Parts: sequence; structure tokens; C-alpha cells
Amino acid sequence: MEQLINQNVKDIQISGIRQFFNMVGQYEDVVSLTIGQPDFYTPDHIKKAAIHAIQNNHTSYTHNAGVLPLRKAIQNHVQEAYHMSYHAETEIIVTVGASQAIDVSLRTLLAPGDEVILPGPVYPGYEPLIRLAGATPVHVDTRGNQFKMTSELIEEKITPKTKAVILPYPSNPTGVSLTESELNDIASVIKQHQLFVIADEIYSELVYEKSHVSIGTFSTIRDQVIIINGVSKSHAMTGWRIGYILAPAWLSKHMLKVHQYNVSCASSISQYAALEALTNGKEDPSRMKTAYMERKKYVEDRLTQMGIEYTSPDGAFYIFPKLQIEGKTTFALALQLVKEAGLALVPGDAFSQYGEGYLRLSYAYSLETLEEGLYRLENFLNKNSV
Repeated sequence: MEQLINQNVKDIQISGIRQFFNMVGQYEDVVSLTIGQPDFYTPDHIKKAAIHAIQNNHTSYTHNAGVLPLRKAIQNHVQEAYHMSYHAETEIIVTVGASQAIDVSLRTLLAPGDEVILPGPVYPGYEPLIRLAGATPVHVDTRGNQFKMTSELIEEKITPKTKAVILPYPSNPTGVSLTESELNDIASVIKQHQLFVIADEIYSELVYEKSHVSIGTFSTIRDQVIIINGVSKSHAMTGWRIGYILAPAWLSKHMLKVHQYNVSCASSISQYAALEALTNGKEDPSRMKTAYMERKKYVEDRLTQMGIEYTSPDGAFYIFPKLQIEGKTTFALALQLVKEAGLALVPGDAFSQYGEGYLRLSYAYSLETLEEGLYRLENFLNKNSV
């Protein structure tokens, strides 16, 4: 009977990140720097808000787009933090994490035969969703440009079939972000070719040296922009599964149909926790960011001492060092690291073919864990030619 199921589903694979993470689980005494999840607990005041929601019987279906107080809190948050104006009633949809927001966005936009431009290397969650919609992912090789998408690189890939550009920044796996000037150039290309842009800004609260600039602030392409965000990374709420979509009203009404038939609504309890996060937890991300900055500096200093090439991340909690052994694939090297050094880093080819030769290190771990992990990496390098 298997031959009767959707071929697009048969053709996609479980994320390379998860495949490697699950494989590593069979080995003992492994320091894992693989998963992009804050090592902080959800702040207590947010957990109490969720308990309060349960005690007050906020346990039924909500409006498909989410409870209005949360949508208003999102409206106020993006206005205050990023100077974007989206209306709570018609332009904001609360989703089951940013992942569902991406799925809803792609399924609303794409038809079979369409093409979607996205950077390489890139988070592996986009390509399968594009393929499930019958469309084709078209990667831009960003390795020669410090992993940054540019207007020129995008324009080289545009064809009559191009429907959208995915713009994730700060990036997973590289932590690289984009400046206002770079975004302005990209916006001009988006406008000229009448494309949509899906901006995955889930790490927007974790930008280090300068403020995050959203492409949603460019009024010239407002009708062509979809913003994806949420509270998973900013407030250490990955398991609560709350994301959101910002899009013009004419587009949101169609996205809401896909969302409604997909999940009806996000968890009511989690929505009230997110409401607390965005109203009384405005300082929570900055406290975590301070720790990430300290960890980032430590990791960069150690990699520099070891002579390992890397591009300094602007945000998120990843770094993407270049590590190669002649004659070995990146996956084989990553597995050798696990077996011989007891250290797990994600092989770069999990992030498309353009990640070959790199490994992703997540510094969303304690300094103690990072110290041990990098000590093991140094010992491995001293024994092997990398």
C-alpha cells in the first residue's frame, strides 16, 4: 500500500539535525552542542500566567487567529520594538510555533511548479514544506558573502516561476543577520519582480551589537511581506508552541483559512502564557541575551585559539565553523567527533549542500558545557589533521 501515498511525502526526510541528534543518543558520555533550544527555563511569571489560565478555565477553543488580547500585545510589541504597524484584528495570526506559521505561509502562496529562493546553508525546515506544496526550492550559495543573502544573489536566481524569497535572519545555522541598507536593496528587487518575501525573524530578540531591522518596515513592499516570529527563542518557550504571522489584511484572510483547517487555533493556555511574556516579560530576552553574548565570546575566542575559520554571528545562538578532514564528508567527520571525542556538533550538510565542510555549534548551553565541549574539540584536532 505504501506506493499509494503522496510521493512528495515519501521524497522528504526527517530533518538532518534530528537524525543526527537521535543517532548521538546511543553513545555514552557525549557533550552535545546540537540543539537550538535555550537552556533557560521559562520565566516563573509566565508559568504562573499559564496556571492562572487553567484555574480560570481558559481551556476551550479560541478565535482561530488567537485571543484578541494576545494579538493586541503582538501589535504593540512589534510597533514598539521594530516600528511595524500591523492590526490585531485583521493582520495577525497566532500559530502553533513558527514552524506552523511557515507551513501556513507556504501553503497559502505556493502552487505546483512555483519556485522559492532561499539561502544556502539554511535551516532544513523550509525545503520539505516547499516540496510538499509541489514547488521547487532554489538555493542561493551565500558562502562567498559571509553567509548573507544579497539583492544581486537573489536576482541571479529569479525566473518566471519564482513566487517567493525566504529571508531568515538572524540565520540558523550561521547567526548572520542583515543591515537596513542590505534589506533596502533586497526590497527593491522584491518590488521590481513582484515577489513575496517570507521573513523568518524568530531570533529578532537575540541580536547583539545592533538593533534588529525588519523588512516589514519597508512600506514600498508591505503588501508582499509575511513576517514570521514567536516567543520560543526570545522567552525560552519552545515547548509552549506559540508563533505568529504578520501579513497584510488581504493576504491574512486567506492564510487564516489554511490555519483554521490545519489546527483550528493555538493552545489556549499557551496563548495566555505568551500574553504574559509580551506584556510583563519585556526584559526577559535581554537577560538571556547577556548570557548568550558571554558564551559567544568564549566560543569565538576558543575557536580562534585553535585556528578554526568562522564568521562571527550577529545574533541567535549558533556559530558555523569550517572543519574538514581530507577525504571525509562532513557527516563522517561529525560522527568521528562523537565516537572519538565524545562531542556532538551538527554536520553542515543538514543545512543543504552548501553546508558541506562546516559544522554547526549551538552555544545555547552553559559555559561549563561549552568549556568541556571545546576542550574535547581541541584534543580531537591535536590528534587529527583538520
